[in-house]
Amino acid sequence: MNNKTYQPTKESLNTHPVPEWFEDAKFGVFIHWGLYSIPGFAPLGSLAETLKTDYDQAMLVYPYAEGYWNAIKDPNTPSAQYHKEKYGSMPYQGFKEMFIDGLKKWDPSTWAKTFSDAGAKYVVIVSKHHDGYCLWPTEVKNPHEQDWFSKRDIIGELAEAVRKEGMRFGIYYSGGIDWTFRRRISRTFMDYSFSTPGGDYPAYADAQVRELIGRYHPDILWNDICWPTTQDMLFRLFAYYYDVVPDGVVNDRWKHASSSSKFMGLKPVRAVLDIMIKQMLKKNPDIHSALAQPPIPHSDFATPEYTKYSDIQAKKWEMTRGIGNSFGYNRNERDEDYASFETLLLDFLDAVSKNGNLLLNVGPRGEDAQIPVEQLSRLSKFGYWLKQNSDAVYGTRPWIRSEAVTETGEAIRFTEKDNNLYLMIVGKISGSKIKVKEVFIDGKACLLADGSRVKLERDGDDMVLTFTRQLNDLFVPVVLIQ
Repeated sequence: MNNKTYQPTKESLNTHPVPEWFEDAKFGVFIHWGLYSIPGFAPLGSLAETLKTDYDQAMLVYPYAEGYWNAIKDPNTPSAQYHKEKYGSMPYQGFKEMFIDGLKKWDPSTWAKTFSDAGAKYVVIVSKHHDGYCLWPTEVKNPHEQDWFSKRDIIGELAEAVRKEGMRFGIYYSGGIDWTFRRRISRTFMDYSFSTPGGDYPAYADAQVRELIGRYHPDILWNDICWPTTQDMLFRLFAYYYDVVPDGVVNDRWKHASSSSKFMGLKPVRAVLDIMIKQMLKKNPDIHSALAQPPIPHSDFATPEYTKYSDIQAKKWEMTRGIGNSFGYNRNERDEDYASFETLLLDFLDAVSKNGNLLLNVGPRGEDAQIPVEQLSRLSKFGYWLKQNSDAVYGTRPWIRSEAVTETGEAIRFTEKDNNLYLMIVGKISGSKIKVKEVFIDGKACLLADGSRVKLERDGDDMVLTFTRQLNDLFVPVVLIQ
């Protein structure tokens, strides 16, 4: 454990090492669950496509169901029409009692067991999203929305259950947006990005995150969008956090308030920025990469959303993605709207081979506090694959290269640990022979799942793997080379 005392300076904070447990963990579960999980409604689609095709109202019609309160502020949106038909003129605040009622069916230990069985090594829950509703009995008063918190300690109960299962526990906090402090509608990406409240909000956010640290000692402090205080206050918060949780980690979404960010938040400036963003989106096929978080003075890991890297990253990172296209529960999503297990596993292994983790989101329902079966089925498949192939994932580090390709086009990903090299063949493989292009590794090899021998032979610049068994459409077999 790191027992160093940190000062609130960039130089001191940047000496904080990424702890071994986070390097080793590889797989975490994210939970978006709150008042927005009661209506559980957003249009189908993807954020990337919505930004390309309907930018001027993208943040009202994108598929993230947790944006429901903002979406219903415009009466012409699909969410507002759904709200009128289902709930009439009820304000968003009416979901509070419905959510509290749904908590009667919540069992945090069942959730924790599900995540542990899936192979997750850590869990991160949203403590407060953009709607400002807190999932713990906060003592920090919200001056703009009375009793806007759960009297039941959801965060504390889940923390205890998660840690009982041997996993680490992290907390997400929406530092950049809180619609109880700034209630204006956000239509475009720039409206959304520069809607951080000023006034009494920075002190409120700082006090709440300090309260979360003091109460729950989160192993991960995961802020979203940006941060409302000055850099000095932020660095003091980080120093306090590392003092309380020496082997904790902070993510990279803490861009602090500055005179330039306040200027960019002005309506005429946002309008110009929107025009620039629209032009950029037309030219860039990978929107999530184009909208990556700006560099900040201190963080332990990066958090690209629905994004892959082309090569091994020097800085530790974490791919963040939903099982579907929403983070909060979206009742419109059917099984075919969720990513397949194959897609999710490939994203996972690609991240691990390039010095990343995967933080895979679940969005439980609000009315009964249950995780949809479509999400559970994919988690169980993760658990099954990891039980057979865990040595190729946990505790590994990137090799000298992250990837290769077979003669027939299947992708290969590499990891290494304790002088063992793991070669993961991404796809369904049949037969008993595979040729890997432009790579040769000398050593003894076996199929990790059952220990059966694999013969390695050189063929020019390529390597031929001959298995002693038929692979019979085995999905993502792993070869151990010693």
